[in-house]
Amino acid sequence: MTLIEPHGANGRGGSALAVAERQLLPLLERSLPPERRATASRREVAHVVGGLLDRFADTEGVALSVADQRTLVLRLVERLSAAPDAGGAEAPDAGPAGEDARAVSTRNRIETARGRLQPMLMEQIDIAAASALGRAELRRQVVELVAEIGAEQKLQLTAAEQRILAEEMVDDMIGLGPLEPLLADDSINDILVNGPDQVYVERRGRLTLTDVRFRDNDHVMRVATRIVTRIGRRIDESNPLVDARLEDGSRVNIIAPPLALDGTAISIRKFSRKSITLDIMAEQANLSKALAETLKIASRCRLNILISGGTGSGKTTLLNAMSRLIDHGERIVTIEDAAELQLQQPHVVRLETRPPNLEGGGEITMRHLVKNALRMRPDRIILGEVRGAEAIDMLQAMNTGHDGSMCTLHANTPREALTRLENMVAMSGVTLSAQAVRRQIADAVQLIVQIARMRDGVRRVTRVSEVVGMEGDVITLKDLFSFEASGEERAGRLDGEFRGSGYRPHFLSKAAHFGLDNRLLEALGCSA
Repeated sequence: MTLIEPHGANGRGGSALAVAERQLLPLLERSLPPERRATASRREVAHVVGGLLDRFADTEGVALSVADQRTLVLRLVERLSAAPDAGGAEAPDAGPAGEDARAVSTRNRIETARGRLQPMLMEQIDIAAASALGRAELRRQVVELVAEIGAEQKLQLTAAEQRILAEEMVDDMIGLGPLEPLLADDSINDILVNGPDQVYVERRGRLTLTDVRFRDNDHVMRVATRIVTRIGRRIDESNPLVDARLEDGSRVNIIAPPLALDGTAISIRKFSRKSITLDIMAEQANLSKALAETLKIASRCRLNILISGGTGSGKTTLLNAMSRLIDHGERIVTIEDAAELQLQQPHVVRLETRPPNLEGGGEITMRHLVKNALRMRPDRIILGEVRGAEAIDMLQAMNTGHDGSMCTLHANTPREALTRLENMVAMSGVTLSAQAVRRQIADAVQLIVQIARMRDGVRRVTRVSEVVGMEGDVITLKDLFSFEASGEERAGRLDGEFRGSGYRPHFLSKAAHFGLDNRLLEALGCSA
């Protein structure tokens, strides 16, 4: 049984951090009775707090991020270091305001100590050797060095503060500095750095400002440079705009001065460690079970599928979930600006674009890669995102035997997605009439899946439309499913229903070829 209650489980409310503090404080008070606390130093108190928290993390499954664990240690050290009166009352300044003041004081001590310790520490550390060590061993050695140098310099740091300082130094040496605790927190989907003093995160569709800070603009730039150099790219004044990825697959966009006026901006879309399937999305109410079944059949039937949605709406997550239904005997070629697709099939060739070098040459675009993919004998081609002239090559691929191809693009409705696709074909420089382009789109794309992040923060498939042909100069769409909101629950979550149209799709004959026609009719609510 875990001693830390999940967020929202405690009747008194409060964050997971506050709940953890309330539950741990009585246990720590028993471990350190008042008579012992009266004579114990802050270092001794911190040692007990840190040891107990470590045991909880190892044996009780404490669900706290690294940043929250650090904050919790500091708070409990402050609470237990304050001498209580005979009745065990808290110090007069206990409470949110007092806790905030003490946290600021602790942070100031750590930053002051860092300024004195870090230059001395770096003189004693071989960075190349440190990088070869495991993180745990490096952290242990840095803790020892911090304690040794701190004693020599007569710095008044508790054991907990030394651990925090050592962890932050390790993050700076081999990680991404202040961002490391946020990257380790599985509840965070996006990390948004707006210069050194403003770091936002997204949890459950909501943006919140964190207390994470960089030392200055140079510190942000060093972290950005570390991200891009790992994949052979660069960020500087001559190349201030870069798309990259982290080692775990998280997607990164960096924009630096002079384009970013308030300091380097880093946007990280975190890689999900969980395998997302259509069934899991149905359980999370991102779509209905009937809609999930329809998308499974569409994937197995080798339909050409376009996933449309706004920024951060979940297009790539949905594409990953749908791609799991592709047969393991097929050869798949994926093409992306920054590789983030997580295909599970054994025969996958992953291609990634390349920016120009310092001399302005050597650039490999999406269009280059799509053209080359056609010479690689693919069964399916999957584009992470269609943005420009590569649209014409993708349409030609879909029309020349590469059934089952998939791609995403930014658009707010299925109709708008078709218009954007038409405009991107025009960007290719190919001279075609509007009717010819629309005919090619109508012949290539068979299903459009629209996904959106709605006002309650939940990502939902809002519409599934089949491309059925043309009437005159207009591409004809028929809706198979749509989400209709009917109100709002008390918690702010939208209430609604995924409704099937009852329409018998044109790809029913294709489903019959795979023996899936009856399942498709059942999912759509049509009579056989």
